[in-house]
Amino acid sequence: MTTAKKQTSPKTTVKKTAPKTAKVAQVEKTPHKKTLVGVVVSDKMQKTIVVKVDRQVRHTLYKKYVAKTRKFKAHDEKNTAKIGDLVTIVESRPLSRDKRWALQKIVRKAIQTADANI
Repeated sequence: MTTAKKQTSPKTTVKKTAPKTAKVAQVEKTPHKKTLVGVVVSDKMQKTIVVKVDRQVRHTLYKKYVAKTRKFKAHDEKNTAKIGDLVTIVESRPLSRDKRWALQKIVRKAIQTADANI
């Protein structure tokens, strides 16, 4: 009886290890990065924009939705985003002390008027 168990155990371990390595390789190929959508609040820095992201959170006691806002600094390599643009930002490696996001695309351009720049 012990010889039968010894013969079957190596076969089962070989079968179990082969699929595990294949699954690990698939996970490494598809990195998941967070994306956020917000409005550009400031573009006064070089290659950096400040994006305001709004979200709604339900209050635990009163069950009412409350608006919460957070600002993120994002990298804009070509300085294409302007104040009021709706943009999508994606997380990236740390580029400076506060900058951990990068501009992915401009969803909607803001209407620029001559009076607003005064």
